[in-house]
Amino acid sequence: MPSGLQDMPWISGQQFIAGERVASVYASFSSHDAVTGRALPYTFFPATDAEIAAAADAAAYAFPRYRTSTLDERACFLDTIAEELDLLDDRFIELVMQETGLPEARIKGERLRTGNQLRMFAELVRAGDFLGVRITTAQPQRQPLPRPDIRQYRIGIGPVAVFGAGNFPLAFSVAGGDTASALAAGCPVVVKAHSGHPATSELTAQAVVRAVSRCGMPPGVFNLLFGDNVGGPLVSHPAIKAVAFTGSRKGGKALFDQACRRAEPIPVFAEMSSVNPLILLPGALQERGAAIAAGLAESVTLGGGQFCTNPGLVIGLKGELFETFCRQLADELQKRPPAVMLNRPTLTNYQLGLFQHAQQHGLELLATGSTADGRAEACLFRADPSLLFAPEHPLEEELFGPATVAVALNDWSELVRWAQGMGGQLTASLFAAPSELRDCRPLLELLETRVGRLILNSYPTGVEVCDAMVHGGPWPATTDSRSTSVGTAAVDRFLRPVCYQGYPDEALPAPLQDANPWGLRRQVDGQRQ
Repeated sequence: MPSGLQDMPWISGQQFIAGERVASVYASFSSHDAVTGRALPYTFFPATDAEIAAAADAAAYAFPRYRTSTLDERACFLDTIAEELDLLDDRFIELVMQETGLPEARIKGERLRTGNQLRMFAELVRAGDFLGVRITTAQPQRQPLPRPDIRQYRIGIGPVAVFGAGNFPLAFSVAGGDTASALAAGCPVVVKAHSGHPATSELTAQAVVRAVSRCGMPPGVFNLLFGDNVGGPLVSHPAIKAVAFTGSRKGGKALFDQACRRAEPIPVFAEMSSVNPLILLPGALQERGAAIAAGLAESVTLGGGQFCTNPGLVIGLKGELFETFCRQLADELQKRPPAVMLNRPTLTNYQLGLFQHAQQHGLELLATGSTADGRAEACLFRADPSLLFAPEHPLEEELFGPATVAVALNDWSELVRWAQGMGGQLTASLFAAPSELRDCRPLLELLETRVGRLILNSYPTGVEVCDAMVHGGPWPATTDSRSTSVGTAAVDRFLRPVCYQGYPDEALPAPLQDANPWGLRRQVDGQRQ
């Protein structure tokens, strides 16, 4: 056990339901060391169906009180969660490192990002624009019919089921962007802890619960469940009104199908798989091919290749420039050390996926990085271009790890034809010389319909947490191409419009009253005020 962990705050392995710790001790599982695979001395108890239902009911009970909280109360709550996360000390960092195999700098950076997300949504809530207040005033003298007073704003959709991601144990997990944006919208959450880092999840949940208590929020505003069999019962529970998920295509599709089978179907915002293609034009390779290869090798292997924006497909035009680039990329990847994966099942799936992908699609192995037992080696493959146009899109199958596939197309027309048929992606990156950009508009217009973020002369890994960011895309990158899971627009997923017609001012919700007690910017008769 690493130094300092002997004094780790108590980890009970029980569910968090309405501020209470609950567990039916009929089974248990352990957390594991990502490097060695050995069990850690923490025991967790999978949630029973009764506990899952209790958590959903607790969120539903908290919803009326929480959704009518003032903007200042809600913003203070988000800020307080960030503050509690900041107070987690080096013992917490060590434990996250042990459970995930991620380095200290990455964990500290991710904690900072998580706090920044919460504070960003706190600022959004205080401003109040996300409520989308629109007022159309009455015109009783209008002919041939009078116009009634009509006022619209947006309210939280209801309790949200959040599924923690494995590859971002803080930023996309218990207190990550999905939780932050749901809470900002006025929606209580029931979080399903990821089984790869349950101790990390518990300590993060303890921080959130402390914030709930400090801010006097209803206890059921936050709930956490452990176990691998939570998804179906949770998504099926009638109190749950939306789902947020980051993970595999198989897992996201299963939750989506489950939600559609309900008597009351609900939206599922699942961010699933993406190969994030890079398009390399000859001018860019002529100018700086070696530098692009070095940067791409860093991007492919960053975090063990376990980013949803990992560049898994590299496309160029046939010729010596692209051949030289492939050799340079191979040289760079061969220098890369083997990576510790998030856990042993992830490593096994990566290694098996490499073998199956290569065998099934006739891929040529161009390079591998250095190897070591229990770690993942970087890989570069070459694929026949016909695979890009195959109906089943085999080159768009994500290899979750430090691997990428290079493809050389004959000419520009083939590149455009590929873009027309490409499946939905989170990102697409274009490397082009300034002189080449003039001719890229048709290609960019096609890519715009297929991806959520278009990047010029840079790599997709690294998602800036900011107002304008889009982390989403058409199917199969996500289940809803209208949404993003990063950036302030993420709150839109959990809001719905409500309109009041003909009500006197004193009967209206505060955001719609003439007095505007919350001081909101509003649209009145088409004019911003």
